Amino acid sequence: MTETIAAPSPITARGSDFARLADRVRQAGLLERRPAYYAVRIGLVVAAYAGAWAAFALLGDSWFQLLVAAALAVVFAQVALVAHDLAHRQVFAKRGPSEVAGMIAGNLGIGMSYGWWMDKHTRHHANPNHEEHDPDVSPDILIWSEDQARTATGVARRVGRVQAYIFFPLLLLEGLNLHVSGARALRRGGQRHRAAEIVLFAAHVLGYFAAVFAVLPAGKAIAFMAVHQALFGLYLGCTFAPNHKGMPMATDDLDYLRKQVLTSRDVRGGGILDVALGGLNHQIEHHLFPSMASVNLRKAKPLVRDFCAEIGVAYHETGLVESYSIALRHLHRVGAPLRRRA
Repeated sequence: MTETIAAPSPITARGSDFARLADRVRQAGLLERRPAYYAVRIGLVVAAYAGAWAAFALLGDSWFQLLVAAALAVVFAQVALVAHDLAHRQVFAKRGPSEVAGMIAGNLGIGMSYGWWMDKHTRHHANPNHEEHDPDVSPDILIWSEDQARTATGVARRVGRVQAYIFFPLLLLEGLNLHVSGARALRRGGQRHRAAEIVLFAAHVLGYFAAVFAVLPAGKAIAFMAVHQALFGLYLGCTFAPNHKGMPMATDDLDYLRKQVLTSRDVRGGGILDVALGGLNHQIEHHLFPSMASVNLRKAKPLVRDFCAEIGVAYHETGLVESYSIALRHLHRVGAPLRRRA
Protein backbone atom coordinates (compact mmCIF):
# COMPACT_ATOMS: atom_id res chain seq x y z
CA MET A 1 0.00 0.00 0.00
CA THR A 2 1.08 3.60 -0.58
CA GLU A 3 2.28 5.22 2.61
CA THR A 4 -0.07 7.79 4.08
CA ILE A 5 0.53 10.26 6.87
CA ALA A 6 -1.09 9.59 10.19
CA ALA A 7 -3.02 12.29 11.98
CA PRO A 8 -1.04 14.49 14.37
CA SER A 9 -1.30 13.80 18.08
CA PRO A 10 -3.72 15.99 20.04
CA ILE A 11 -0.80 17.73 21.73
CA THR A 12 0.67 18.97 18.45
CA ALA A 13 -2.55 19.43 16.46
CA ARG A 14 -3.60 22.69 18.07
CA GLY A 15 -2.42 24.87 15.19
CA SER A 16 0.22 26.71 17.21
CA ASP A 17 3.33 24.97 15.87
CA PHE A 18 3.43 26.86 12.60
CA ALA A 19 2.77 30.16 14.37
CA ARG A 20 5.76 29.54 16.63
CA LEU A 21 7.97 28.68 13.67
CA ALA A 22 6.72 31.65 11.65
CA ASP A 23 7.56 33.96 14.55
CA ARG A 24 11.16 32.71 14.57
CA VAL A 25 11.46 33.10 10.81
CA ARG A 26 9.96 36.58 10.94
CA GLN A 27 12.33 37.67 13.71
CA ALA A 28 15.23 36.51 11.55
CA GLY A 29 14.05 38.92 8.85
CA LEU A 30 13.53 36.16 6.30
CA LEU A 31 10.01 37.21 5.28
CA GLU A 32 11.15 40.63 4.12
CA ARG A 33 11.19 41.52 0.42
CA ARG A 34 14.45 41.31 -1.52
CA PRO A 35 13.99 43.85 -4.33
CA ALA A 36 17.70 44.19 -5.12
CA TYR A 37 18.06 40.43 -5.50
CA TYR A 38 15.10 40.18 -7.87
CA ALA A 39 16.22 43.22 -9.84
CA VAL A 40 19.55 41.52 -10.50
CA ARG A 41 18.06 38.08 -11.11
CA ILE A 42 15.34 39.26 -13.48
CA GLY A 43 17.83 41.52 -15.25
CA LEU A 44 20.16 38.59 -15.85
CA VAL A 45 17.34 36.37 -17.10
CA VAL A 46 16.09 39.07 -19.47
CA ALA A 47 19.64 39.61 -20.75
CA ALA A 48 20.08 35.86 -21.28
CA TYR A 49 16.73 35.68 -23.10
CA ALA A 50 17.60 38.57 -25.41
CA GLY A 51 21.14 37.28 -25.91
CA ALA A 52 20.00 33.80 -26.89
CA TRP A 53 17.61 35.15 -29.52
CA ALA A 54 20.28 37.56 -30.75
CA ALA A 55 22.71 34.65 -31.14
CA PHE A 56 20.00 32.77 -33.04
CA ALA A 57 19.53 35.66 -35.46
CA LEU A 58 23.27 36.22 -35.97
CA LEU A 59 24.12 32.54 -36.49
CA GLY A 60 21.61 32.11 -39.29
CA ASP A 61 21.23 28.94 -41.34
CA SER A 62 23.41 26.47 -39.45
CA TRP A 63 23.10 23.17 -37.64
CA PHE A 64 24.94 24.86 -34.77
CA GLN A 65 21.56 26.39 -34.03
CA LEU A 66 20.80 23.21 -32.11
CA LEU A 67 23.29 24.43 -29.49
CA VAL A 68 21.37 27.70 -29.35
CA ALA A 69 18.19 25.66 -28.94
CA ALA A 70 19.69 23.90 -25.92
CA ALA A 71 20.80 27.20 -24.40
CA LEU A 72 17.37 28.72 -25.04
CA ALA A 73 15.76 25.76 -23.26
CA VAL A 74 17.72 26.64 -20.13
CA VAL A 75 16.72 30.30 -20.47
CA PHE A 76 13.03 29.41 -20.92
CA ALA A 77 13.16 27.31 -17.74
CA GLN A 78 14.70 30.20 -15.85
CA VAL A 79 11.91 32.46 -17.10
CA ALA A 80 9.40 29.89 -15.84
CA LEU A 81 11.07 29.90 -12.42
CA VAL A 82 10.81 33.69 -12.30
CA ALA A 83 7.11 33.40 -13.21
CA HIS A 84 6.77 30.93 -10.34
CA ASP A 85 8.19 33.46 -7.87
CA LEU A 86 5.92 36.16 -9.28
CA ALA A 87 2.88 33.93 -8.79
CA HIS A 88 3.78 33.53 -5.12
CA ARG A 89 4.22 37.30 -4.73
CA GLN A 90 7.83 36.88 -3.78
CA VAL A 91 8.78 39.80 -6.04
CA PHE A 92 5.89 42.25 -5.59
CA ALA A 93 3.64 42.44 -2.55
CA LYS A 94 0.57 43.48 -4.56
CA ARG A 95 -1.44 41.29 -6.90
CA GLY A 96 -1.57 43.75 -9.82
CA PRO A 97 2.17 44.08 -10.56
CA SER A 98 2.64 40.35 -9.92
CA GLU A 99 -0.01 39.45 -12.48
CA VAL A 100 1.26 41.87 -15.12
CA ALA A 101 4.85 40.69 -14.76
CA GLY A 102 3.69 37.07 -14.57
CA MET A 103 1.74 37.31 -17.83
CA ILE A 104 4.69 38.97 -19.57
CA ALA A 105 7.04 36.24 -18.37
CA GLY A 106 4.64 33.32 -18.79
CA ASN A 107 2.34 34.08 -21.70
CA LEU A 108 4.60 36.32 -23.78
CA GLY A 109 8.00 34.99 -22.74
CA ILE A 110 7.55 31.23 -22.89
CA GLY A 111 4.01 30.56 -24.15
CA MET A 112 2.46 29.37 -20.88
CA SER A 113 -0.87 30.60 -19.55
CA TYR A 114 0.04 32.33 -16.30
CA GLY A 115 -3.55 32.29 -14.99
CA TRP A 116 -4.03 28.59 -15.70
CA TRP A 117 -0.72 27.62 -14.14
CA MET A 118 -1.23 29.84 -11.09
CA ASP A 119 -4.63 28.26 -10.39
CA LYS A 120 -3.19 24.77 -10.72
CA HIS A 121 -0.15 25.54 -8.59
CA THR A 122 -2.22 27.24 -5.88
CA ARG A 123 -4.33 24.10 -5.52
CA HIS A 124 -1.14 22.05 -5.29
CA HIS A 125 0.21 24.22 -2.48
CA ALA A 126 -3.06 24.03 -0.56
CA ASN A 127 -3.05 20.21 -0.58
CA PRO A 128 0.35 18.82 -1.64
CA ASN A 129 0.40 15.11 -2.46
CA HIS A 130 -3.31 14.75 -1.75
CA GLU A 131 -4.87 12.29 -4.18
CA GLU A 132 -8.21 14.09 -4.34
CA HIS A 133 -7.14 17.74 -4.24
CA ASP A 134 -3.62 18.07 -5.66
CA PRO A 135 -3.74 18.34 -9.48
CA ASP A 136 -0.06 17.34 -9.65
CA VAL A 137 -0.89 13.80 -8.49
CA SER A 138 -4.05 13.24 -10.49
CA PRO A 139 -3.93 10.00 -12.54
CA ASP A 140 -3.74 11.63 -15.96
CA ILE A 141 -0.90 9.79 -17.69
CA LEU A 142 1.13 8.74 -14.66
CA ILE A 143 -0.26 7.21 -11.50
CA TRP A 144 0.97 8.10 -8.03
CA SER A 145 -0.53 5.53 -5.67
CA GLU A 146 -1.54 1.88 -5.67
CA ASP A 147 -5.16 2.93 -5.16
CA GLN A 148 -4.97 4.91 -8.41
CA ALA A 149 -3.37 1.93 -10.12
CA ARG A 150 -6.23 -0.36 -9.15
CA THR A 151 -8.78 1.91 -10.82
CA ALA A 152 -6.65 3.21 -13.71
CA THR A 153 -8.05 3.05 -17.22
CA GLY A 154 -6.98 4.16 -20.69
CA VAL A 155 -3.56 5.71 -21.14
CA ALA A 156 -2.78 5.76 -17.42
CA ARG A 157 -3.38 2.01 -17.19
CA ARG A 158 -1.06 1.24 -20.09
CA VAL A 159 1.67 3.71 -19.14
CA GLY A 160 1.50 2.95 -15.42
CA ARG A 161 2.95 -0.53 -15.88
CA VAL A 162 6.27 0.85 -17.12
CA GLN A 163 6.10 4.47 -15.94
CA ALA A 164 9.34 4.34 -13.95
CA TYR A 165 11.25 3.38 -17.10
CA ILE A 166 9.77 6.09 -19.31
CA PHE A 167 9.43 8.91 -16.76
CA PHE A 168 12.39 10.95 -17.99
CA PRO A 169 11.57 10.41 -21.70
CA LEU A 170 8.04 11.63 -20.94
CA LEU A 171 9.48 14.82 -19.48
CA LEU A 172 10.71 15.66 -22.98
CA LEU A 173 7.04 16.35 -23.75
CA GLU A 174 6.43 18.54 -20.71
CA GLY A 175 7.18 21.78 -22.56
CA LEU A 176 4.64 20.91 -25.23
CA ASN A 177 2.18 19.91 -22.51
CA LEU A 178 2.49 23.34 -20.88
CA HIS A 179 1.73 25.07 -24.18
CA VAL A 180 -1.23 22.84 -25.05
CA SER A 181 -2.72 22.82 -21.54
CA GLY A 182 -2.44 26.59 -21.36
CA ALA A 183 -4.10 27.03 -24.75
CA ARG A 184 -6.94 24.71 -23.76
CA ALA A 185 -7.45 26.58 -20.51
CA LEU A 186 -7.59 29.92 -22.29
CA ARG A 187 -10.14 28.50 -24.72
CA ARG A 188 -12.34 27.33 -21.81
CA GLY A 189 -12.06 30.66 -20.02
CA GLY A 190 -12.17 31.50 -16.35
CA GLN A 191 -8.92 33.48 -16.11
CA ARG A 192 -9.05 36.94 -14.49
CA HIS A 193 -7.34 38.57 -17.46
CA ARG A 194 -8.29 36.15 -20.21
CA ALA A 195 -8.23 38.66 -23.09
CA ALA A 196 -4.77 39.94 -22.17
CA GLU A 197 -3.52 36.41 -21.70
CA ILE A 198 -4.79 35.33 -25.12
CA VAL A 199 -3.15 38.31 -26.83
CA LEU A 200 0.21 37.71 -25.12
CA PHE A 201 0.04 33.94 -25.64
CA ALA A 202 -0.77 34.37 -29.33
CA ALA A 203 2.03 36.94 -29.70
CA HIS A 204 4.51 34.41 -28.32
CA VAL A 205 3.35 31.55 -30.54
CA LEU A 206 3.23 33.62 -33.71
CA GLY A 207 6.51 35.37 -32.96
CA TYR A 208 8.24 32.09 -32.12
CA PHE A 209 7.23 30.38 -35.36
CA ALA A 210 7.87 33.48 -37.44
CA ALA A 211 11.38 33.93 -36.03
CA VAL A 212 12.39 30.28 -36.38
CA PHE A 213 11.10 29.82 -39.92
CA ALA A 214 12.41 33.23 -41.04
CA VAL A 215 15.97 32.24 -40.12
CA LEU A 216 16.00 28.49 -40.77
CA PRO A 217 14.77 26.26 -43.60
CA ALA A 218 11.93 23.92 -42.70
CA GLY A 219 14.03 20.89 -41.73
CA LYS A 220 16.38 22.78 -39.46
CA ALA A 221 13.51 24.83 -38.06
CA ILE A 222 11.65 21.69 -37.01
CA ALA A 223 14.84 20.21 -35.52
CA PHE A 224 15.49 23.47 -33.63
CA MET A 225 12.00 23.53 -32.15
CA ALA A 226 12.12 19.84 -31.25
CA VAL A 227 15.42 20.19 -29.38
CA HIS A 228 14.38 23.44 -27.72
CA GLN A 229 10.98 22.29 -26.50
CA ALA A 230 12.17 18.82 -25.46
CA LEU A 231 15.07 20.12 -23.37
CA PHE A 232 12.88 22.88 -21.92
CA GLY A 233 10.40 20.26 -20.75
CA LEU A 234 13.11 17.99 -19.43
CA TYR A 235 14.78 20.77 -17.45
CA LEU A 236 11.52 22.05 -16.01
CA GLY A 237 10.32 18.54 -15.17
CA CYS A 238 13.61 17.72 -13.44
CA THR A 239 13.22 20.90 -11.40
CA PHE A 240 9.88 19.86 -9.95
CA ALA A 241 10.28 16.06 -9.88
CA PRO A 242 12.46 15.80 -6.72
CA ASN A 243 10.08 17.78 -4.53
CA HIS A 244 7.17 15.48 -3.66
CA LYS A 245 7.33 12.32 -5.76
CA GLY A 246 7.78 9.32 -3.53
CA MET A 247 6.84 11.21 -0.37
CA PRO A 248 3.83 10.15 1.73
CA MET A 249 0.37 11.00 0.48
CA ALA A 250 -1.46 13.54 2.63
CA THR A 251 -4.72 13.10 4.52
CA ASP A 252 -7.33 15.70 5.44
CA ASP A 253 -6.66 15.68 9.18
CA LEU A 254 -3.16 17.15 9.08
CA ASP A 255 -2.40 20.62 10.37
CA TYR A 256 -0.73 23.11 8.03
CA LEU A 257 2.85 22.54 9.18
CA ARG A 258 2.71 18.75 8.95
CA LYS A 259 0.83 18.82 5.66
CA GLN A 260 3.62 20.84 4.08
CA VAL A 261 6.67 19.26 5.76
CA LEU A 262 5.76 15.58 5.65
CA THR A 263 4.82 15.59 1.97
CA SER A 264 7.93 17.48 0.77
CA ARG A 265 11.65 16.83 0.56
CA ASP A 266 14.63 19.12 0.39
CA VAL A 267 17.57 18.48 -1.92
CA ARG A 268 21.06 19.09 -0.61
CA GLY A 269 23.43 21.22 -2.67
CA GLY A 270 25.17 24.57 -2.91
CA GLY A 271 24.49 27.87 -4.59
CA ILE A 272 24.73 26.46 -8.10
CA LEU A 273 21.86 24.10 -7.35
CA ASP A 274 19.87 27.02 -5.92
CA VAL A 275 20.26 28.83 -9.26
CA ALA A 276 19.56 25.74 -11.36
CA LEU A 277 16.39 24.81 -9.46
CA GLY A 278 15.28 28.33 -8.63
CA GLY A 279 15.43 27.63 -4.91
CA LEU A 280 12.89 24.80 -5.20
CA ASN A 281 15.50 22.43 -3.80
CA HIS A 282 14.42 23.99 -0.47
CA GLN A 283 10.93 22.64 -1.02
CA ILE A 284 9.95 22.26 2.62
CA GLU A 285 10.75 25.88 3.38
CA HIS A 286 9.05 27.04 0.18
CA HIS A 287 5.86 25.17 1.02
CA LEU A 288 5.79 26.53 4.55
CA PHE A 289 6.48 30.10 3.42
CA PRO A 290 5.51 30.37 -0.28
CA SER A 291 5.86 34.16 -0.37
CA MET A 292 9.42 34.03 1.00
CA ALA A 293 12.01 35.26 -1.52
CA SER A 294 13.75 32.22 -2.95
CA VAL A 295 17.15 33.60 -1.95
CA ASN A 296 16.08 33.43 1.71
CA LEU A 297 15.01 29.78 1.65
CA ARG A 298 18.53 28.46 2.31
CA LYS A 299 18.79 30.73 5.36
CA ALA A 300 15.44 29.50 6.66
CA LYS A 301 16.46 25.84 6.36
CA PRO A 302 18.31 25.48 9.72
CA LEU A 303 15.47 27.23 11.56
CA VAL A 304 12.87 24.92 10.03
CA ARG A 305 14.97 21.77 10.42
CA ASP A 306 15.76 22.49 14.07
CA PHE A 307 12.14 23.33 14.84
CA CYS A 308 10.92 20.10 13.24
CA ALA A 309 13.40 18.15 15.36
CA GLU A 310 12.18 20.04 18.42
CA ILE A 311 8.53 19.05 17.91
CA GLY A 312 9.24 15.56 16.53
CA VAL A 313 8.23 16.06 12.89
CA ALA A 314 10.28 14.19 10.27
CA TYR A 315 12.30 16.47 8.00
CA HIS A 316 13.37 14.71 4.82
CA GLU A 317 16.47 15.80 2.93
CA THR A 318 18.51 13.96 0.32
CA GLY A 319 20.88 14.47 -2.58
CA LEU A 320 19.66 15.32 -6.07
CA VAL A 321 20.41 11.94 -7.66
CA GLU A 322 18.91 10.09 -4.71
CA SER A 323 15.75 12.23 -4.95
CA TYR A 324 15.25 11.06 -8.54
CA SER A 325 15.96 7.48 -7.48
CA ILE A 326 13.31 7.71 -4.76
CA ALA A 327 10.79 9.08 -7.23
CA LEU A 328 11.49 6.32 -9.77
CA ARG A 329 11.29 3.57 -7.16
CA HIS A 330 7.97 4.99 -6.01
CA LEU A 331 6.60 5.08 -9.56
CA HIS A 332 7.64 1.47 -10.10
CA ARG A 333 6.18 0.31 -6.79
CA VAL A 334 2.76 1.91 -7.24
CA GLY A 335 2.50 0.45 -10.74
CA ALA A 336 2.66 -3.10 -9.37
CA PRO A 337 -1.13 -3.69 -9.41
CA LEU A 338 -1.17 -2.88 -13.14
CA ARG A 339 1.64 -5.31 -13.87
CA ARG A 340 -0.21 -8.03 -11.98
CA ARG A 341 -3.32 -7.33 -14.10
CA ALA A 342 -1.36 -7.47 -17.36
